[in-house]
Amino acid sequence: MIINIPADISTENLEDTLIAQNPDLHLGKGNVKGKFCYETNKHIRHLVMEVGAQTRKLLLQKKVKLGWLICKTEDYVVANRCFKCPIFSHRFRDCRGEETCPLCAGRHKLNECRASPTEFKSINCITYNKYNQNKNICTNQPLLTRQEFP
Repeated sequence: MIINIPADISTENLEDTLIAQNPDLHLGKGNVKGKFCYETNKHIRHLVMEVGAQTRKLLLQKKVKLGWLICKTEDYVVANRCFKCPIFSHRFRDCRGEETCPLCAGRHKLNECRASPTEFKSINCITYNKYNQNKNICTNQPLLTRQEFP
């Protein structure tokens, strides 16, 4: 889960602060574990925390008090994607696939891609269609666009 937090809240004091300032949630020790903080480019601090299923459901339904703020919680989801074969579920260092362009799904590096936007394809959609022939999905959606790269 992710939560927008004030400057004086950290991963160490998150649980105690949540319990003390939100008695209506009936949280106990060990229900919340602060993982890490990060700041967005708009200078908004977020804290990622690990919670159980029941606590997650409770936090998504209500806003919580932290310091002088009333904060909204959201799920924090990160998808692993390989930068070699752009397929989800693994990273570059664990890749056993071939080099694949994330724009056109061709067997070349991204900086060598000469495909026009009408030729862009998603390798993940192509792979899905390969293993699910009765449920084909559109492949004309690249994983990335040229604007995302220098």
